[in-house]
Amino acid sequence: MSRPPVALTIAGSDPSGGAGIQADLKTFSALGVYGTAVITALTAQSTQGVTGVHAVPPEFVRAQLDTLLADIPVDAIKIGMLAGAPTVRTVADFLRELAEGQGPAVVLDPVMVSTSGSRLLADDAVAAIREMLPYSSVITPNIPEAAVLLDQAEATDMEGMRTQARALLDIGARRVLLKGGHLAGGHATDLWLDADGEHLFTGPRVPTANTHGTGCSLSSAMAALVPRCASWPQTVDRAKSWLTGALRAADSLEIGQGPGPVHHFYDLWKSP
Repeated sequence: MSRPPVALTIAGSDPSGGAGIQADLKTFSALGVYGTAVITALTAQSTQGVTGVHAVPPEFVRAQLDTLLADIPVDAIKIGMLAGAPTVRTVADFLRELAEGQGPAVVLDPVMVSTSGSRLLADDAVAAIREMLPYSSVITPNIPEAAVLLDQAEATDMEGMRTQARALLDIGARRVLLKGGHLAGGHATDLWLDADGEHLFTGPRVPTANTHGTGCSLSSAMAALVPRCASWPQTVDRAKSWLTGALRAADSLEIGQGPGPVHHFYDLWKSP
């Protein structure tokens, strides 16, 4: 029996199941990957918003990481909500040590604001996130998150996105997938930029309000798929194709009274 790819999510918990480690583990499973998880924070959260965040002590985050990886090698890591600067620095130290060897691919989703508009990252943690950039294979900010990382105004067009993606490379990022969903228009375009140049991923917007956990699911899909893809652009293309299907099926779930989750298992569950 062959061993399946193993992915690790380092992120917060979402009791509603649409975002955070719950979304990540669903994504891993939907894409045929064995999922493991290290929890950085507990949230009181629903589809309508976040009412509280309880950070896991950084030393216990590190204990989870050390105990897990001493037993189970992982092929890729997705990093999501880290909550505060002490936890960010703890995870940065972990990534720095991994980078000393032939470490796994690392997808950093700099989670700062939830879909419902709730702030999920403390202000003093932003500088610490910047320190993590050189130890991540790729970062996947949306337009507001890129602006926060750069301490600039938000990009309002594609040229502004290019400028900010280049700036993220300048401050240490190795590869950037800058998500353009916040720009107006009938299509959404994400911008990939690395040392080899840029690639645009453009697709029609899916007409649904049920987008809770979209960013978490995309970044975890990239982590799940990269061990089986020939390149990062191919990884992104396959991840976005899967996510588009999950968005198209989201309305069928009818979960919660706010923006509901995407349907991670849209091609696995049988319709009644």
